[in-house]
Amino acid sequence: MSSSVPTPRMTGIGRVLVIVYAVMALAATGRSVVQIIRRFDEAPLAYTLSAVAAVVYILATLALVLAGRSGWYAVAWVAIVFELTGVLVVGTLSLLMPALFQHETVWSMFGVGYLFIPLVLPVFGIWWLRTHRPVSSPQLSGVAA
Repeated sequence: MSSSVPTPRMTGIGRVLVIVYAVMALAATGRSVVQIIRRFDEAPLAYTLSAVAAVVYILATLALVLAGRSGWYAVAWVAIVFELTGVLVVGTLSLLMPALFQHETVWSMFGVGYLFIPLVLPVFGIWWLRTHRPVSSPQLSGVAA
């Protein structure tokens, strides 16, 4: 029997973060599927970007839940930094070049259609990753018999 009990990674604010990511994943997926099925020819760039946002939110949700496991912490970083970059780039372009975005995406105008959650969420995600690094497992070398 082990004397140390592993503590769960997702508690408190971490759970809230994962729940918000999951809600955004569902919302962005639903939105992009409906947009692509019904009106893809009207705004292919905008609707493709909505689908990309959905995939990023799904990946970020999974990666945050599994961040304590090997490799998932890095996946979480990549997904969340990509998300922040997407929000900033698409948000800026949607303001400066509105002709590119005839229809709104999840990240248009920095996520105004989602109460700016797409802009704020990756900032909290990055903060969470920086303050909750996974604990490295001890090596089994030199174990005394």
